[in-house]
Amino acid sequence: MANPTLPVPADRIRVDWFGAMAQWLDRPEHFHGLARRRAAAYLVDLVILVPVCFAVSVAFAILGIVSFGLLTPLLVLALGAVPLAYHTLTIGGPRSSTWGMRMFDVEMRSWTGDRPDYLQALIMTGLFYVSMTLTSGLIVLFALFNKRRRLLHDMLSGMVAVRASALDNAEIIPPGAAAGMRR
Repeated sequence: MANPTLPVPADRIRVDWFGAMAQWLDRPEHFHGLARRRAAAYLVDLVILVPVCFAVSVAFAILGIVSFGLLTPLLVLALGAVPLAYHTLTIGGPRSSTWGMRMFDVEMRSWTGDRPDYLQALIMTGLFYVSMTLTSGLIVLFALFNKRRRLLHDMLSGMVAVRASALDNAEIIPPGAAAGMRR
C-alpha cells in the first residue's frame, strides 16, 4: 500500500501541526511593536555577551601561552560556543527568553504554544547565527514582510516570538488537549 500524500483526510489531521493555525497566534496584541523590541533585546544581549567573550579570549590567551600555542585554536570554538550556549540555555529555559528579551517583554514560544525545549532553542540559535553570517545581517529584513514579525530562523525551527505581557491573558491550548479538535 502506498503512503498517503497531502491533502490528508479530515479524520487524520493533527491540529498541532497540519491543522488550523492556533487561535492564540491570530491576536495582533501578541505582535505589536515586536520587531523593535527584538532588535533592542538583541543589543542588550550583545552588551552581555561581549564582556563574556572578552573574558573567554583572555582565558584562552593565557592557556595558549601556557600550552605554547597548542590550545590557541580552541579559542575559535569557545568564542562560538559562548553565544550559542547563552541563547540556547536562556530560550530553552523556564522563562523562554534571553535577558534582553525579558527587558523588552519578548518571549519565544513553540508554534503549538508550548515553551521551547533546549533542542528547539539550539536549532533556532544555530540557524540564527548561520543566517546572520551568510547574509551579513540582511536576513532580519525578512520580519518586515510578515504580520507576526517572524524571522526565517523562527519559521524553520517552529518558533514564534510574542509579547510576554499579552500571553498573560491569552488562552493557549496545549497540543495534547487540542488533539481531539478538528478543522
